[in-house]
Amino acid sequence: MYALLDQVRTSLGSVIRGKPEVIDLLLVGVLGGGHVLVEDVPGVGKTTLAKALARTFRIKFARVQFTPDLLPSDILGSQVLNPKDGTFTFRCGPVFTNVLLADEINRASPRTQAALLESMNESQATIDGTTHGLPRPFFVIATQNPADSQGTYPLPEAQIDRFLLRIGIGYPDREEELSILFAHQQESPLDAVRPVADLEQLLAMQDEVRRVVVTEEVGRYLLALVTATRVHPDIELGVSPRGALGGFRAAQAHALLARRTYVSPDDVQAIALPALAHRVRLTPQARYGGLSPESVLTGVVSSVPVPT
Repeated sequence: MYALLDQVRTSLGSVIRGKPEVIDLLLVGVLGGGHVLVEDVPGVGKTTLAKALARTFRIKFARVQFTPDLLPSDILGSQVLNPKDGTFTFRCGPVFTNVLLADEINRASPRTQAALLESMNESQATIDGTTHGLPRPFFVIATQNPADSQGTYPLPEAQIDRFLLRIGIGYPDREEELSILFAHQQESPLDAVRPVADLEQLLAMQDEVRRVVVTEEVGRYLLALVTATRVHPDIELGVSPRGALGGFRAAQAHALLARRTYVSPDDVQAIALPALAHRVRLTPQARYGGLSPESVLTGVVSSVPVPT
């Protein structure tokens, strides 16, 4: 399995160059069975990364461009009238897939954003009173642009809390960007991506993540970090129990990617910011004082004693 994971990393690395830590975090989200929010400026490869992931695992992929006029039925599907016999048939929306790319998710109205809540939390969709199960695995990769706030609707805490991780890609360094220029000279590297794993192997990896051992001591360490966010003077809303569960699963996936069968405190620290920072809301005084959730959480991680 470790050799297969290396092949997956290599496949994704051929498209997103010089960002091995981003690829690992994306795989933490996928193998942990969670959803990933990619927040970064336009043009750094957010959409390309999602497409490369689907091609690497040979799984179904759907993309929805979120806009202010997008309706919930455009995502979930709707009943379509057959004029010949007057009956209705259900037409599946793009949510019935394995990888759903919700591009610029914060440009849709809150009503449309809420259409994903049930799907993200319960892997099902209820349309016209009928509940439909979604394919397994199902995960959402949502993107949003933090630099442009015009015409956007900030994601509410209930929706943000459903993302296992929030990650950024960032600009490549000079040499990597030069290699990207020449890699696109003839064709897009995305066109050259070939499957290295299939649906069954991905499901087997997800099952293997759940078998990674977490000792009670490490579990208590994770909960100590979570509890510290709930009593911190600069934090108005701390990490929820769902966030603690997400951190637990993300730490297991991180340990598997590190070729270990157990979770160490290092795994918890490695996923603390991407798994927990987006779940906390700072007090107005902290925000106006120039603090960020990442900086406050970094202080929390450094202040909580690490088990030995």
